Amino acid sequence: MSLTPSLQAIRDDIHALSAYAVQDAKGFIKLDAMENPYTLESALRQALGDRLALVDVNRYPAARVQDLKRALKAHAQVGDDLELMLGNGSDELIGLLDLACAKPGACVLAPEPGFVMYAMSAKLLGLKYVGVPLQADFELDMPAMQAAIELHRPAIVYLAYPNNPTANLWSPTSIEALIAQVSAYQGVVVMDEAYQPFSSDTWLERMRAQPLKNAQVILMRTLSKVGLAGARIGYVVAHPAWIGALEKVRPPYNVSVLNAECALFALEHEDVFKAQAELIVAERARLTASLSQGLGLTVYASSANMLLMRLHPEVWAPLAGVLGAGPEVAHSLASHVFGGLKAQGILIKNVSTMHPLLEGCLRVTVGTPQENDAFIAALAGLLKPPKAH
Repeated sequence: MSLTPSLQAIRDDIHALSAYAVQDAKGFIKLDAMENPYTLESALRQALGDRLALVDVNRYPAARVQDLKRALKAHAQVGDDLELMLGNGSDELIGLLDLACAKPGACVLAPEPGFVMYAMSAKLLGLKYVGVPLQADFELDMPAMQAAIELHRPAIVYLAYPNNPTANLWSPTSIEALIAQVSAYQGVVVMDEAYQPFSSDTWLERMRAQPLKNAQVILMRTLSKVGLAGARIGYVVAHPAWIGALEKVRPPYNVSVLNAECALFALEHEDVFKAQAELIVAERARLTASLSQGLGLTVYASSANMLLMRLHPEVWAPLAGVLGAGPEVAHSLASHVFGGLKAQGILIKNVSTMHPLLEGCLRVTVGTPQENDAFIAALAGLLKPPKAH
């Protein structure tokens, strides 16, 4: 006889949520999670292993984590007027930001489609979440954003720069206007620069050059996309007063000493990771050009290490055996292509059901040249009609 425990103690709103799903990628060409596809050469892997073998894992993280903070400040050229706090990846930092601002009735706002953790974290902490749809071209809908901010006066506005999953940078002029509006009632704007290594712009330059205008801005970054997704190191940069307040909600040992040592090693070899990022940017351009030619896709411009593409129904519907029009057809087409690629050992992300603006859309991480070639060939193969029996 099996025992089924009662979950009555769990909050009702938690029961209503879905857990963050991670696809099983074993045996696949993995192009679904915006990771750096390049590993370190064997000599560097050996050197890193030797370093980690000397870490005192029997001790709580202490001085070495402080060394990492100093190294990151130098790496990012943070300057003396700003301070930095570490987190166990961006996910934890989002949770800590929401926790610190979770006054009764507080609200979090973000454009949509966007990073799913903005909404999930807010809901987990009992904050009201407001999503404001982007325009059809994935630009900020400024009248809608400003009206929503005026109505809800959110404690936090999250702006991903570039955005996920659309991969675009928004107008700096628009962002400046939103920062001014939120600052006027003393809210905070979080500039999430998870994909900064692949982008042509960073808000940190404006924070350094115009500290007064950006006093209510917190910049968030991660080392995950540049090549340390497994090490879970994120950080926020802001005025020291913000960091002082956030430190009060940060768990005392939230960054593993092993992860800190990995990050320090990476920063000591940042030329290697910079070269890898440059390869990814070059492959992004090649992949965009290849996917834009005769494959029945719209490929959106990207400033990140991913591409968002939309299927053209007139090309894909006959191949998928789908008739009609509307969201159901778009989702069916996306599922058809996603499944066809998966059957050939290639894993991407089907984002078609994430938001109405993403109907018929798929997202692919930029991989190595060999991985990208395999993806292009598999996608082109799906365009060929099935052989008659």
